[in-house]
Amino acid sequence: MTSVVGALMPVFVIILLGVWLRRFQVFDPLVWRGFENLCYFVLFPVLLVKTLATAELGAAQVLDFAAALLFAIGAMSLLLLLLYPLLRRLGVGPAAFSSLFQGATRWHGFIALSIVGLLYGDPGVTWMAIVMAVIIPPLNIINVAILAHFGSTDSRMRDVLGKLARNPFIIACVIGAILNLSHIGLPGPLYNVLDILGGGALGLGLLTVGAGLNIHLVLQNRLLVGFGALVRLLGMPGLMFLGCWLFGIEGTARTVAVIAGAVPTAASSFILARQMGGDASLMANLITVQVLLAVFTLPLMMWLAEL
Repeated sequence: MTSVVGALMPVFVIILLGVWLRRFQVFDPLVWRGFENLCYFVLFPVLLVKTLATAELGAAQVLDFAAALLFAIGAMSLLLLLLYPLLRRLGVGPAAFSSLFQGATRWHGFIALSIVGLLYGDPGVTWMAIVMAVIIPPLNIINVAILAHFGSTDSRMRDVLGKLARNPFIIACVIGAILNLSHIGLPGPLYNVLDILGGGALGLGLLTVGAGLNIHLVLQNRLLVGFGALVRLLGMPGLMFLGCWLFGIEGTARTVAVIAGAVPTAASSFILARQMGGDASLMANLITVQVLLAVFTLPLMMWLAEL
């Protein structure tokens, strides 16, 4: 346990540095938006292409790993929908439920990819790339469908599919997989270019996470936010572990799956909630509280995954 905490300490220090840099306005707010776009559209996709294009994985193991991931997100989605009638009786409205659903099922890819890259290198990033390729499309479709049903504005499935087709992480995973399966790989000079670019993603991604925190929201909606944090930070990694156990996934692959379940919800959940009639204030609170609590829960989940 101590070794896991020690390994994660640089991650949280970099996030705190991002909080400090934003708090004292070292950079203009627009600069932070530029940093986030740079990570999202360039640096992380480059890292994914590089690692997937050069990965050596057995097809059967990848299929079992994908099945474990889909089991976890499917089980969490079903459990939350079954729980909604009870939550409704307790005063949780449709908009609040849609934000709670996002907070429990979606995940912060920047944090997950940065942690895995720092702790496990290219093999870990390869497994995380597979996680992204497998769960980003269904999670987006499921959450937009939930928001379309429970939120206050409508959204067309065609728009959802269009956004998925333009998602830079999905595009990067497809390109990397094609280069791998076709045995084209990456020529030496091109690999070096991608390696240099991708190396900048991890630290800058964590800085943007810290810069995006809203600490003043922590005390709002305490009970519902606390429940949402427990479901996300303990329930989802638990389901990931169960899925890996059911499909015989062990080692680094299992740890990466648990990390994907144990990181806070996606920062973009706030934007989606605001655009589609969810409870945006509750969503912002969930994001902030989950990042803060993950300092304590993430090391525990990783320690359990490695037993």
